[in-house]
Amino acid sequence: MYAIKSRIWIEGEDGVFLGEGRIKILKAIIKEGSLSKAAKFLGMSYKKAWNLIDSINKNASEPIVITNTGGSGGGGAIITPYGKEMILKFEEINKNCWNFLDQQLKEHQL
Repeated sequence: MYAIKSRIWIEGEDGVFLGEGRIKILKAIIKEGSLSKAAKFLGMSYKKAWNLIDSINKNASEPIVITNTGGSGGGGAIITPYGKEMILKFEEINKNCWNFLDQQLKEHQL
């Protein structure tokens, strides 16, 4: 039995907008409440996480992530309603892509 393996991502004018890794960091921010905690949860450096979020926001038509600088009360990050909508849309596109590829494999009887 065979399986098709594939990864998709969506690009904007300034590079990658969303992909599986970027969706993971967005979901981790929702779960953890901050970018630093999300990066730690994923075993990723803060700098890499920050660069991913910065790239996502630059490619989006409106903010996806809003960050608050730390201090005595600590910082934080939130995913905007638009950001949550983009997560759901990407996941739907990704699911549809996998269903299509599975169907192609079945139709071609490999």
